Amino acid sequence: MKEMILIVDDEEDILDILEYNLSKEGYEVIACSSTKNIRDILDEEDVSLILMDRNLPGEEGSEFIEKLRKEGYDTPVIYISAKERNDEILEGFARGGDDYITKPFDLNILKARVQALLKRSKKETSFLKAGDILYDALSKSFSIAGESIALTKLEHDLLLTFLRHKEELLSREFLLDEVWEDAQNRQPKTVNVAIKRLKEKIDPTAEKEYITSVRGEGYIFSVKKAKG
Repeated sequence: MKEMILIVDDEEDILDILEYNLSKEGYEVIACSSTKNIRDILDEEDVSLILMDRNLPGEEGSEFIEKLRKEGYDTPVIYISAKERNDEILEGFARGGDDYITKPFDLNILKARVQALLKRSKKETSFLKAGDILYDALSKSFSIAGESIALTKLEHDLLLTFLRHKEELLSREFLLDEVWEDAQNRQPKTVNVAIKRLKEKIDPTAEKEYITSVRGEGYIFSVKKAKG
């Protein structure tokens, strides 16, 4: 699966240059000119890195990242900004940035720093997030909207598999191979029962529809946009 980079910059020429060159490097790229839909994108897509301008219409980029960090979003961030004074750069790091590149920038250096941060973050990441579900790999625990949720080992492994394969159609056979250790219980109907119980714990009102079944095929875990 391609690593996905989210670029946020209100300068169209910079968006075009970065989108073109990073796509050529093999990354999947989403380009935005404001912070308006960023939370939806982070909830619905598996974003590996954010390239964030600071001088944005309506909201200062580092202030927005600071809010995201407080809300539990831990996607790595590189600021690309014309704010180049030492105090401004330090401010960016203090507000949740992982790296800082000043404008104008050398494209080859930017690509190298993107690659380095992605490589480093793969080793350091300890959280998975989808919608209001957060998984802490260090404690091996899940929380929903900030509240801890008690799961059996089977339910834990099942939900973790779904988070790792968000938006993918997973067959019952795949889930049996990934989750079930006991060969005697490796029956398709056990998958159905386990998923039913898991859904009752993570979505008791059935409003979020995290897990949907595809008749004869399997299941898909997804995060749907909130209505309104």
